[in-house]
Amino acid sequence: MQDKTEYLTGPVLAGLVFIGAVAALFVAFAPGISIAPVGPGGAVLLAWIALHFAWSFSIGLRRNDDRDVLVRSQGPIAEGLFFLGAFFFLFAYIFALNANMDYVQRFIESGGNLQLALDTRTERLIAAARFLPLMVLNLLIWTLAARATPVSRETGIRDRLRRLSPALVITAVVLSVLSQPSALRLEGFPILGWIALVPLFLVIRLQEEQRQPGRAIWYGILYGVFFTLIGNFWLGTFNLISLQAVGVIFLFFYALFMPIVVGALRLVSATLLKPLILPLAWTVFELARSSGFLGYPWLLVAHSQYRVVPLIQIAEIGGVWLVSFVVLLVNSLLTEALLAWADGDRPRRRTVLRPYVLGVTAVLAVSFGLGSILYAIPVNARDTVRLALIQQNSDPRKHNYAETMDSLERLTDATLPYTPDMVVWSETAFVPNIRRWSQEDPRRYSLARLVRRFLEYQETLDTWLVTGNDDYSRVLDEDGQEVDRHNFNAAVMFAPDGERRETYHKVKLVPFTEYFPYEQQLPWVYNMLLDFDVAFWTPGDERTVFEHPRFRYSTPICFEDVFPGEVREFARAGMEVVVNLTNDYWSLQEVAAQQHFVAALFRTVELRRPMVRSTASGVTSHIDAHGRIVATVPQYSEQYLVADVEVPDGTRTTLYERWGDWFPLLAGILLAGIVGWSLVKSGRSRRER
Repeated sequence: MQDKTEYLTGPVLAGLVFIGAVAALFVAFAPGISIAPVGPGGAVLLAWIALHFAWSFSIGLRRNDDRDVLVRSQGPIAEGLFFLGAFFFLFAYIFALNANMDYVQRFIESGGNLQLALDTRTERLIAAARFLPLMVLNLLIWTLAARATPVSRETGIRDRLRRLSPALVITAVVLSVLSQPSALRLEGFPILGWIALVPLFLVIRLQEEQRQPGRAIWYGILYGVFFTLIGNFWLGTFNLISLQAVGVIFLFFYALFMPIVVGALRLVSATLLKPLILPLAWTVFELARSSGFLGYPWLLVAHSQYRVVPLIQIAEIGGVWLVSFVVLLVNSLLTEALLAWADGDRPRRRTVLRPYVLGVTAVLAVSFGLGSILYAIPVNARDTVRLALIQQNSDPRKHNYAETMDSLERLTDATLPYTPDMVVWSETAFVPNIRRWSQEDPRRYSLARLVRRFLEYQETLDTWLVTGNDDYSRVLDEDGQEVDRHNFNAAVMFAPDGERRETYHKVKLVPFTEYFPYEQQLPWVYNMLLDFDVAFWTPGDERTVFEHPRFRYSTPICFEDVFPGEVREFARAGMEVVVNLTNDYWSLQEVAAQQHFVAALFRTVELRRPMVRSTASGVTSHIDAHGRIVATVPQYSEQYLVADVEVPDGTRTTLYERWGDWFPLLAGILLAGIVGWSLVKSGRSRRER
């Protein structure tokens, strides 16, 4: 190996890094040379380049008597800088999607604090020019360091696998992304879900066995951050702040989770218990990252299996979390099988694999067998209602409200020959605030005229209508003067005679883009959000169950339908059918809407309630109480769907509806019990010695 690295003396290596950093600095910042103006994110780029300068100086200060040792010592630094640059590059590359968005161009033209190129292709080329050259240099040094690292004969396979740890982590990210709805295949590849986490689990186990918990934690965080960025790439167009917020939040989530799980693995030595640690901990983690103000239950492990109908029936028992646990357990057993195979001699490999093969077979047999039994039990219906779901394919941010009304009327009229029991319009389908503008003079205000038009049209339908709309409530002083006003994202139901019957105010608002409750504690964050054109709502305080003459329904709005606990509360309040109102038009990405649809689908099995979804554009659909997709319509086109929905008779109450998120809580108790038992056993062994 000496001859391959003898030319890399300390000065040469330091010089390469220094020259690369200088070139990157000029490309990004030098007047007259810089490829484009650097916006507010320039501090991040400058910090990354500065780290390379510091690295070059540290190399120059090292003694280089043994050049192999010199090169090997730079591997971890090169790896860290490469992945840090890859994170920044991916973020910049994804955020470049905004360059073509109308609402971003309006924000820039109005003086907003954002600099973007005129089109997304140019913006992506700028990101590539700023980051890729130094990343290639990092990768080159990192590769040379790996080649200079000796491999032990006794632990050759494991050493080679450890050397491949970064590649295994990247493989886990790719497999995890592809198992879910993605740009490559909108339906995802469910089979990949059963092996997607094996490379990551393998890396964590190998590093933990080598007593390198820091590297195990590092690789776990890398997986989490890159899976989040790539899997949620469409967040680049949701809002000017959403991609940043989710990236930072999930970095924080994984930075908390990985030390806990790696610590648990180190404490548990029992061979039979090892395969349980990662599945139990990951299940608890999925609940934790889906809860509270920052909760985001997107791309859960179970979501990859949404089309495997017999399997997902077990969500009736333990929610989506139980499905995740089954898939995680298979991944963990396969990981342990690979480790056992690497340890065994060739004649014994078949023998050592047998327990793990039997374990995987048993897990699959029990979960699919139980799911098939639950699938065979019918959900009895007391009635069937016909709902007309309208997909007008419009972006409410463009203010083309009259044109949108034209589309809504045209599509609704097309459904009337089917005599629907109710027409369902999407979230923000009709934007002008009906409560406010119905009280204004239509001769003076165009929005008042549009509301008058809506009300007159609704009275001609001769059927019920529910639509997304803004709403507000006034806070009055003792003299009846308005001192404050609360604005809500709402759903409003109208009777056939035009009477406004009931209103629901969205309870679970999108953090940072619809709601931020810490204005007093974190005023700088609040003001930053306002600078990025964020408009805030007030969360509702009541879970409305709408009373239609033939059925009771609730309208979780937008991403509320991906929260198991939120929809469960509607069911416990008396909801018989889930009527979701969504606007997924904004992303201009079918992937975003498909992932949303997949996450929502699990509510039907958990609660044995059918679901219909009416979207501005997205996946307008009908799903039955077994999680079967009855019908959908194409995205990004004016469409309607007439759905005959069976209303459950209420005789089947699921365990999940009764007990809620009991399974991940039990998983946490079991995990704590295993760790506690291992600590007691370890302490007893030390005393006996």
